[in-house]
This record gives sequence, C-alpha cells and structure tokens, in this order.
Amino acid sequence: MKKQKSNVDLNKVVVEMKGIVKKFGDFVANDSIDLKVHKGEVHALLGENGAGKSTLMNILYGLYTQTSGAIFINEKKVDIKTPNIAIANGIGMVHQHFMLVKTFTVAENIVLGMEPTTFGSKLNMDKAIEEVKRISGKYGLHVDPQAKIEDITVGMQQRVEILKALYRGAEILILDEPTAVLTPQEIKELIQIMKNLTKQGKSIIIITHKLKEIKEAADFCTIIRRGKQIGTVDVSETDENQLAAMMVGREVSFAVDKEEKTAGEIVLNIENLVVEDNRGIGVVNGLDLSVRAGEILGIAGVDGNGQSELIEAITGLRKTKSGKISINGKEVMNKTPREIFESGICNIPEDRQKHGLVLDFTVEENMVLENYRKTPFSKGLRLMEENINKFSKELMEKFDVRPRDEKNKARALSGGNQQKVIIAREVTNDPDLLIATQPTRGLDVGAIEFVHSSLVEQRDKNKAVLLVSFELDEIMSVSDRIAVIYEGKIVGIVDAKEINENELGLMMAGGGH
Repeated sequence: MKKQKSNVDLNKVVVEMKGIVKKFGDFVANDSIDLKVHKGEVHALLGENGAGKSTLMNILYGLYTQTSGAIFINEKKVDIKTPNIAIANGIGMVHQHFMLVKTFTVAENIVLGMEPTTFGSKLNMDKAIEEVKRISGKYGLHVDPQAKIEDITVGMQQRVEILKALYRGAEILILDEPTAVLTPQEIKELIQIMKNLTKQGKSIIIITHKLKEIKEAADFCTIIRRGKQIGTVDVSETDENQLAAMMVGREVSFAVDKEEKTAGEIVLNIENLVVEDNRGIGVVNGLDLSVRAGEILGIAGVDGNGQSELIEAITGLRKTKSGKISINGKEVMNKTPREIFESGICNIPEDRQKHGLVLDFTVEENMVLENYRKTPFSKGLRLMEENINKFSKELMEKFDVRPRDEKNKARALSGGNQQKVIIAREVTNDPDLLIATQPTRGLDVGAIEFVHSSLVEQRDKNKAVLLVSFELDEIMSVSDRIAVIYEGKIVGIVDAKEINENELGLMMAGGGH
C-alpha cells in the first residue's frame, strides 16, 4: 500500500516539542526529546516497551506536565496542563484502552460532555445523531450512531473514539497502539481511515511497535530508546530491519529459531466441547482438540469464532455446557481456576489487566500471585518478604521488566512491561501446559523475539504449548501444528511447515484445505 505524501505540507509545522524532559522521582522517562509534526502527516513514534513514547504523548495531551521543555502548536507556545487545554488547541487522543460507556449508544458516547441542546437545556438527540452521521461520512468512518457500544466490534469502538476527538474539533490526533486489538481486516480499514483523515489536512501521531504498519501508514518515524531520542527518519527511505535495529540498539531476528522435535504424549485433550457466551448462545460447538508434550499448537481464526470462550473454559473462568477437558488424563472441566492451575496448566491471558494482574498490587506481589502460599514465599501464616523480593528482582532482570523497581504498582508499568511480568510468572511456574493468548500484543520487536524464544524453550523442555494469536505470521512461525477454528469448531489441523498464509486465510474463512 503506497503512501500518498503529496498532502504533507513540510512548511506547516503543527506540533513542535522541544527538549522535553519528564522525571518521575529519580527515573527519567523522557530525556530532552524533540518532535516535529507537519500538517497532513502520519508520524510514527517507535520504541521498546517503557521507552517513553506514551509518556511523551500524555504530556502533549495534558495528562502529564513536562519537567522541562516547551510545546508549540501551530508555532505558538502553549502550556498544556490539562486535556481540556489540549482539546482547545485541536489535539485529540485515542487511548490503547478505550474510554467508552458500554451501555450508551455510539452517538451518546461521542457527544458526552458536549451535548447539543434545544431551548437552552433540553438534549437534542436527533441533532447529535445527524452530526455523528455527518462527521462519520466525511471521514469514511461509517458507524451506526444508534448502536450500543457493548454490541459493536472492537474496531468499531475505536472508530467511535476517533469520532469523539473529531467532534471536539481535533486537527491533531494521537493514536496509542491503535492496531493492538484489531483483526488484520480492521487494521487495513484503519490505515485507510488515517489516509482519509490526512488527505483532509489532519495530522496523526501513532504510537506503535508494528514495523510493517509503520511502512504502510507513516510518512516519518521518530525512534525513542530508553527515554532518549535516537533519530527521525523518512519511512520511505528505510526498511523494517533498520527501524528494528534503531529501536533496540542491535540486530533483531524476525525468524523463530527452533529445531525439529517429535511430539510426545497427549497433555491436553478436549472432546466434543460445548460452551455458551454470556447471552446463552453456543460459541464453542462440539470442539475436539489435543495438544502433545513437546509441541506448540497454534489456534488460528478470525476473532469471534469462540477462541476466548474456549480458553476461558480450559482455565476455569467460564462454565462449560458439555464435553470433556482433561490434562494428563485427569478430568478438569468446570473445576476452579486454582484446581486447574494445580493440575499443571498456566495461562498468559488475553486481557492482561482484567485476568493477568492485580493492578494495585506491586510487581513483586504479582510475581508470586499463584505461589505465595508455598515455600519459599511463605512460612506458616507469614510471607517471606525477603525471598519474594529476591525472586522478583531475578525475574525482572531475566525478562527485562522496566523500570527495575519491584515495589512499583503494576498499573504504573507500560502495557508491554505488564505483559512481561505475566509471562515471567507463568513460564517460571514450569507448567505441563502453557496457554498463551495474544502473548505479544503490544510488545516491541525485541520483546516479541524474547517471548517467542520463551515459548520454544517450554516446548523444548517437553512441555505442551497452546498458542492463540490473530497474528498469522506469529502462528505460522512459532507453531509446529496449526488448528483452524471456525464458528466454534476445529475445521482442520495442518503442519505449520506445509501451509502458506493464503491457504490458512481460506480455512479461517470457512473454506477447505
């Protein structure tokens, strides 16, 4: 997909951040960063997890105040102390975790706080709906103003967030990890939406780790490493390998290095499983699956074909209607999550904040969440804090969790570093079966490389690994076998070496292999 650069007015600077420094205590999150964004430009911010990208954008949006440095919007110096000041200066931000009222309609969410009224105080919902339709049509966003948020896809919810910003007059849009939760089709649609916006003079800053998307969507890219600016490049004049090396400071391997291995005994066995969603509708419909020791089995499928409910059923987070789930021959269906964990299953969950961490616990408390009652972390009724502290420090070092402060609250970490805490904890539990659902979502290329090698390491230790991912290249490069899920059933299982992306895509859409 070729970028259109004719719309970029290199003479019109809409955002300039000069010498931005942000300190949290002794920790320097941003160290004298400069950023320049032009009208009609897509400018990518690239960096490792915890590099300081989101911090920099939170300063631009008024969620943080810089320790030193200056911000200029349309060449005028502004003091952005609150999001309201940012919005007044034409800046809008779409956060990685959406901020929508799920029981409200699309239109109600978009106009919330700036509702159109009739006769001074009466809410004019018809006018709100018309305005949403007008903006939606103008920028090719196409959403139903009267649909409830809880009933629309994640991709549509993201469009609502973009519309919220446009409704408030945004000329500069900040998108934080905009593709992290989208399907491949939704990513293509978002890139087209970004092109539509920039053609009409909007400027977009995207925070992302996905090098392929930077190449497809961005005009320029500023790279940040450990809080320092490494440089700004013209995306058309660089390649993914160069971007990756600038980001992590070394060459990065995109290939997954794994040796041939013969799988062993069946560890996880699922027979004729039926699971319903929250509305009582069957979403897993007579599914059969087995995972063997010493293999990585990948589950490929378009989002919404029963993947989430399947993993929730295996891990005890959702009751099943019928069927069998056994681990090492022992029935575990409808047992409690703790009983299932004790039987040898560990889980890197899809939603790290909801199911993976207690956000108000410290990093070290999260590291021992599942094992705090065992030796050496407790003695009788007393927690052995010294042992917990030592264990956490070692894991943070090994898994490169930043910043290296085990007393930090989990919520204070970047999304990628939160993910590293979960992976460190689960892999260290030495499970018979490791379930990894979207394990690299929101991670930088260096961290992805590490996660993939961690999964392969488990497989090489003769453990069973069940990988669920919407990233086709991840499924194809990491898995030994691939099971395709469609409408709640496994419609085929193939050798990862013997299938290409097109064939796999056809199976995922319900076609045969």
